[in-house]
Amino acid sequence: MKLDRKEILKALESISVAGEGKNMVESGAVQNVITFGDEVVVDLLLHNPALHIKKRAEVDIMKVIHEKIYDKAKIKVNIKVEAPEKPEIKGKSIPGISNIIAVSSGKGGVGKSTITANLAVTLANMGFKVGVLDADIYGPSMPIMFDVEKARPISVEVDGKSKMKPIQSYGVEILSIGFFTSPDQAVIWRGPMAAKALNQMIFDADWGELDFMLLDLPPGTGDIHLSIMQSLPITGAVVVSTPQAVALADAKKGVSMFQAESINVPVLGIIENMAYFTPDELPENKYYIFGKEGAKNLAEDLQVPFLGEVPIVQSIREAGDYGRPAALQTATPIEKAFEELARSVVQEVVSRNESLPPTEAIKITTMAGCSAVKKK
Repeated sequence: MKLDRKEILKALESISVAGEGKNMVESGAVQNVITFGDEVVVDLLLHNPALHIKKRAEVDIMKVIHEKIYDKAKIKVNIKVEAPEKPEIKGKSIPGISNIIAVSSGKGGVGKSTITANLAVTLANMGFKVGVLDADIYGPSMPIMFDVEKARPISVEVDGKSKMKPIQSYGVEILSIGFFTSPDQAVIWRGPMAAKALNQMIFDADWGELDFMLLDLPPGTGDIHLSIMQSLPITGAVVVSTPQAVALADAKKGVSMFQAESINVPVLGIIENMAYFTPDELPENKYYIFGKEGAKNLAEDLQVPFLGEVPIVQSIREAGDYGRPAALQTATPIEKAFEELARSVVQEVVSRNESLPPTEAIKITTMAGCSAVKKK
């Protein structure tokens, strides 16, 4: 069968590329289409070098041509990437901190802090140097989750300056506003006061050398988020959601916030928490209480990576309340789930650092424990 170039171009108008806003023909992504009998070569120009976007474009082109033109067509897609100029670096880096990852959620109650705590200890067990900044000013929970509620940071002198020494627990360096308030005291601060307190914990602390700093952000999309992103060059953001429609609608807004042109923070992916319930006495059973694969489907729709899922397990909640993150329970499905999650996050950070223009704080010094990364 002889393929018609015009028919192929018309078929390609049904495909859009993430971030382009128009179909790939109208946006100019399709540079050329050449046909030779039943063979077709499509030259594609993309402005986003992310691997999953390139793969998605290639798969969509093949699928459309096979479905709308000829199911036995031999297709080759040549993809060229022209990345935009290096964006302006927001904020100033913290010396010694390689990667800053914001952990966010569109709404409260989806387990964002639990994911942050367990991700932190898992990364630490993999051999990375990890810190957690509890930026959830109005609901700091890291002191409870790491069993350091009564701890108080001490002052140390660094290069002639007095700095706070983060509290260490389970191999993770931690700072939280919860260390400076009593457990029953509400933090009644306006935005500028909260932002100032965060800046002090970020820049007036002796964090030392860290491969990853995890920022446990407040729920939603508000003033604290803007203050953090203005203060620091964020390597990337992770959005946590549960599978039900209400949470997904807010997670979508969370992703949109980071992708906004004025903010432009790479989204490393979406994590689905409370994906299903598995009772201890029936470990093979899965009950999808909040719906099935909602966050996974959202990630696909938004064309951002899906990082993994974490089930509802009673011991995760109990471990958080008792101050020993559940990921430390060795040889359990929980440990395995968080290990897979951590590997996905590290892999996306590496991919982001290789494919996007670097900021002042994105180099990783070690990839110990991550099989997904090439070892030198």
